[in-house]
Amino acid sequence: MARYSLNVARSARSPLSFRPQSGSIPDSPGVYRFRDAHGRVIYVGKAKSLRQRLNSYFADFSALHPRTQTMLTTAADVDWTVVGTEVEALQLEYSWIKEFDPRFNVKYRDDKSYPYLAVTMGEDFPRVQVMRGAKRKGTRYFGPYSHAWAIRETVDLLLRVFPVRTCSAGVFKRAGQIGRPCLLGYIDKCSAPCVGRVTPDEHLALAEDFCDFMAGNTGRFIKRLERDMREAAAAQEYERAARLRDDIQALQRALEKQAVVLGEGTDADVIALAEDPLEAAVQVFYVRGGRIRGQRGWVVDKVEESSPGELVEQFLLQMYGEAGAESMPREVLVPVLPPDNEAITELLSEQRRARVEVRVPQRGDKKSLMETVERNAKESLAQHKIRRAGDLTTRSKALQEIADALDLDQVPLRVECYDVSHLQGENVVASMVVFEDGLARKSEYRRFAVRTKEGDVASIYEVIQRRFRRYLEERSATGELAADDDADGPNGPIDPETGKPRKFAYPPNLVVVDGAGPQAAAAQRALDELGIDDVAVCGLAKRLEEVWLPGDDQPVILPRSSEGLYLLQRVRDEAHRFAITYHRAKRSKTVKESALDTVPGLGPARRQALLKHFGSVKKLREATAAEMCEVPGIGPAIAEVIASTLKGEGQ
Repeated sequence: MARYSLNVARSARSPLSFRPQSGSIPDSPGVYRFRDAHGRVIYVGKAKSLRQRLNSYFADFSALHPRTQTMLTTAADVDWTVVGTEVEALQLEYSWIKEFDPRFNVKYRDDKSYPYLAVTMGEDFPRVQVMRGAKRKGTRYFGPYSHAWAIRETVDLLLRVFPVRTCSAGVFKRAGQIGRPCLLGYIDKCSAPCVGRVTPDEHLALAEDFCDFMAGNTGRFIKRLERDMREAAAAQEYERAARLRDDIQALQRALEKQAVVLGEGTDADVIALAEDPLEAAVQVFYVRGGRIRGQRGWVVDKVEESSPGELVEQFLLQMYGEAGAESMPREVLVPVLPPDNEAITELLSEQRRARVEVRVPQRGDKKSLMETVERNAKESLAQHKIRRAGDLTTRSKALQEIADALDLDQVPLRVECYDVSHLQGENVVASMVVFEDGLARKSEYRRFAVRTKEGDVASIYEVIQRRFRRYLEERSATGELAADDDADGPNGPIDPETGKPRKFAYPPNLVVVDGAGPQAAAAQRALDELGIDDVAVCGLAKRLEEVWLPGDDQPVILPRSSEGLYLLQRVRDEAHRFAITYHRAKRSKTVKESALDTVPGLGPARRQALLKHFGSVKKLREATAAEMCEVPGIGPAIAEVIASTLKGEGQ
């Protein structure tokens, strides 16, 4: 393993200032590190060819993903280490990520603390217990389980057959001192090694049998108990036979709690992924002996642009980086293959000391199970976002961070965000979404058909003008300010006829527009012309997730981990979604109507009547002239023209 380094002035900020000299980077597999001006490692990556990979960062800066650009402008130094194989590169990358915890690398974190069933095989008298948190050396783990009570129910059933110690070290020591076991020892749910009822070797054998059963080797224990039961019955030892019968039933009840999903000999981890532009969620089902033995979930903030395959690769490294051979399955089922699947497979096989197959299920029960895990991943991501948005403390922190970053006099309790959507300047629409106290108020969403054809900046100006002109008109009509104490009275923003708020009755504290400085300036100009000076304006640019204030030459940079930035991104993404939905609906309607535009003598009113009656141009094209005559205003002559025109277009 050889190591290379490039040292530059720590004050450098331009990627070109620390670009390696031409030909200095080896064309070999390796791992590289970017450092900031303080020498901290901010990103670790691996490559089959260090030369090709590192040169790609410096070839065309403008073509890079915005988050990669942010990483490069933060960096001041790069070094690399050459390794012999791609597997060594994976191992070193994992080690460096764990050691340096770089801010721009993907980091998966548990979406909650999962309990495990643990057996402390490293102790003289192994103990069965519920454990959470970091795994300990010398301990066998089973699960994870969704609830601790599920573990306790399973253990309670199994202790009839495998009476392993479950007490704490203090209770165990105290029982040995007084020479009397605890209650479990008296009811035969513990073999009582504390008072010498069994030897250390006998108790260890019980713990090993317990672990074997939990690992999926269940058949031999049930067969052995059935054989002993028959022998006891033949010897007329009916009480012992009845006890063995109850033991068999206890094991069968424990097995019933674990659903059978695949063939009896299947040992696999089934991994599924759900993602959006900001975050991703991963769910894993652990299948041993064909039964689901546990389930676990992770979430990750996307601090860099990553394909699904790259997210899967990073997850496999994190999940199995330090896994013991007993924790590795024979098969890992993934939604997409990682880019370096051969190297990943070899690394996992080394961990297991036997062949591990990483593949995408294509059909049958494994494909169906993958779809189930994927549904769980989507639900997990949705629940994570709901928890994050629903946390009052987090929302308050986000609003305060926005107020501090934008130098607002008060936190923006009502935020409106605007986005423009079009296709090459056609069917231009805009959306307005409303968040109050950090939560979406969908009843207050509005959409606009934009009249101007002069680009996004002019569209933002038009929409802000229209929205706030309506607000001023409604305020003028009622003679009350929306913020007055009597605002909800008969003359306030509540419409006395409908009992609902007027459309634009409430002004926001903050207007967010999707875009950079020009869009923010256009929104501010629209407000200034209307004489509104108590509404703050900012733009959020997708390119680098920068916050732009009107008239400023430089953006406001919020940290990637900022709850304030997360809230602004959610508001912007919701406005984008709402605008896209409206644009697609309008474009679809235009396409439907355009097919009827070619019919001679057919005006707008009759076109609308035909579409309303048949529902779509496709159904209209399938209709006969006689059926068209059922539509008011459509006579036999025009019906024949419509039928012949549409059928001619369809051929």
